[in-house]
Amino acid sequence: MTPGTPILVVDDEKTIADGLRLTLEAEGYDVRTAGSVRAALAAFEDAGPHAAIVDLMLPDGDGLGLTRELKRRDPALEVVIVTAYGSVRKAMEATKSAGAFYVLEKPFDPDELLGLVENALERRRLVTENLDLRRRLGDQAVDSEILGDAPGLRRVLETVASVADTDANVLVVGESGTGKELVANALHARSRRSRGPWVKINCAALPRDLIESELFGHVKGAFTGAAADKAGLLEEADGGSLLLDEITEMPVELQAKLLRVIEERTVRRLGAGRATAVDFRLISSTNRSPEAAVRDGRLRQDLFFRINTVSIVVPPLRERREDLPALVRAFLDRYRARHNRPLEGLEPDASRRLLAYAWPGNVRELQHAIERAVLVARGPLITTGDLPEALQRAGAEPGAPGAAIAPSAVPAGSLEEIERASILRALETTKWNKQRAAALLGLRRPTLYSKMRKHGIPQRRA
Repeated sequence: MTPGTPILVVDDEKTIADGLRLTLEAEGYDVRTAGSVRAALAAFEDAGPHAAIVDLMLPDGDGLGLTRELKRRDPALEVVIVTAYGSVRKAMEATKSAGAFYVLEKPFDPDELLGLVENALERRRLVTENLDLRRRLGDQAVDSEILGDAPGLRRVLETVASVADTDANVLVVGESGTGKELVANALHARSRRSRGPWVKINCAALPRDLIESELFGHVKGAFTGAAADKAGLLEEADGGSLLLDEITEMPVELQAKLLRVIEERTVRRLGAGRATAVDFRLISSTNRSPEAAVRDGRLRQDLFFRINTVSIVVPPLRERREDLPALVRAFLDRYRARHNRPLEGLEPDASRRLLAYAWPGNVRELQHAIERAVLVARGPLITTGDLPEALQRAGAEPGAPGAAIAPSAVPAGSLEEIERASILRALETTKWNKQRAAALLGLRRPTLYSKMRKHGIPQRRA
């Protein structure tokens, strides 16, 4: 028992409440007493007890209803119900439907009560630790889908961790294939709404003549073909999170209606006479510059301000080249296991081409390239011929699209050895001019410094 652990005692007989308080305080507990349901709820909000002792009969209600409400507010709270009535039916109802820890009949032995309180607090500790472990494991599982350790990606994950458990509107910006949806998934999974609906709407994929009905829903007869009432996706997100993917592709005339939903938290179905209250956390994403979309008239400025409480910019793969070896290994492990291919790895030339390519399609393009190579490979190692044609052309044709570094300039070896040797070669080529070497490698200068430290490369030529 931790000294000072808060305990709530609810009994309308003052002598009993005071007696329980003195007994518990003698053991070091911090005790608050209440004589009614209303006073108990006020004391609960003020003290935040870890356990409660509740009389079954109260002047303004009963202990079962109070227990249910206390458990609703704090599912980890353990409640011991005391009663002078000895009703088996009430006892069964209390422990099964109301969620009480135990039912104790008056009169009772104080030592028995202290033992129950101690056991209840131990159970709370174990349940809380289990929930915390599950939450952390869930967070790790979600975050593990976002592979990489580049500074830009670390900033993304830090922002996700900071804002996920709030209801702030978040706008995720990044090129196609960078992992915006994974960031949105992490925001929902780590939020207080993670047990609620997770509704995703691709604004670019919905036909213009159907998007309004899909978003807002309709009532029977609202238009030709509306044969029955239908809830919209905005209503389906009630109690959870809503992702508006590629929001800059939403028709401008619908953006005004969406703005009203965000501001008023109500949705009116097409043809309906009244609105329905909705409560969701809004996450939006776009592969365009939102500021440019506002200038071009694709995105209403007032809507932009509402969805942009927090902005998360996901860096393209060309700006986080240091993550390429880890991504290649992870995707290779994933797809050879999924497709049951006994591959040992990649030939050196195939590795060089993967590291030299600029990846205009970002992580999604890399993922598809590795899966394709795993599927078509015939030997124990992935060869250059197993890679998509774009990578082969990028290496064969000078100045071909997607070629950031000539593959011939990337040495042989493991992915880590190739990466280290590529950095050294770029530094030698530029006479150790870090800015020019970073440009040659397709990296930002801070990223180059980070990679040099990782591989033990000195800042100056020996």
